[in-house]
Amino acid sequence: MGEVITVERSVTVDRPVEIVFGYLSDFETTTEWDPGTVRTTRISGDGGPGTAYRNVSTFNGKRTELEYVVEQVDPNRLFQVRGQNKTIAALDTMTFHADGDRTTVTYRADFTLKGLARLAEPFLKAPFRKLGDEAETGLRDTLNKLQG
Repeated sequence: MGEVITVERSVTVDRPVEIVFGYLSDFETTTEWDPGTVRTTRISGDGGPGTAYRNVSTFNGKRTELEYVVEQVDPNRLFQVRGQNKTIAALDTMTFHADGDRTTVTYRADFTLKGLARLAEPFLKAPFRKLGDEAETGLRDTLNKLQG
């Protein structure tokens, strides 16, 4: 396994934590806020731990597919999924902090390249940063449009 590349962004919106958590803990919504996501489909489970999703994304000009499994759910506080395929492992953790009707979401994605993909690691840090910036903008714009 290679070095972990971490992308972390925080977004604060004027929406109650219950609304924000409810929206983001449905991982299929990634198609609405993550610019790299082409499609996310739940393939098993009820949204809780063990639920599996198939995610198709574009990254650095290439299409990739990962299977994500929900690791942890702590309502209105934490949502975590682990995704992988033959070239990458990803651990995405969203933490939620309520302050009245305002919510801060911190989204952290830890990427570990596997196999030959590790050789490209030094060249991928900037594209991963760009991915984080785009996801931050997508999160802020989408969450601000939620009713509640």
